[in-house]
Amino acid sequence: MSLTLGFAVYVVIWWLTLFIILPWGISRVNPDDLLPGEDPGAPAKPQLLKKFIITTGVSLVFFVIFYFVYESGVISFRE
Repeated sequence: MSLTLGFAVYVVIWWLTLFIILPWGISRVNPDDLLPGEDPGAPAKPQLLKKFIITTGVSLVFFVIFYFVYESGVISFRE
């Protein structure tokens, strides 16, 4: 596997994993605490740094699995 292909696959896995992890642990803002113009659907504490760290770890595990399956020849992008 080339470095470019590995990086591209990791980025795709990272983004897919991020969109899976983003909704975890979300609690809505109390409607009584909203100021005019604030979105009632916005999360109270998004914890993005924590979710980015979890996403990086989980996507690394998925990438390692993909790498070993790819290198074993089970999946090939060639004929």
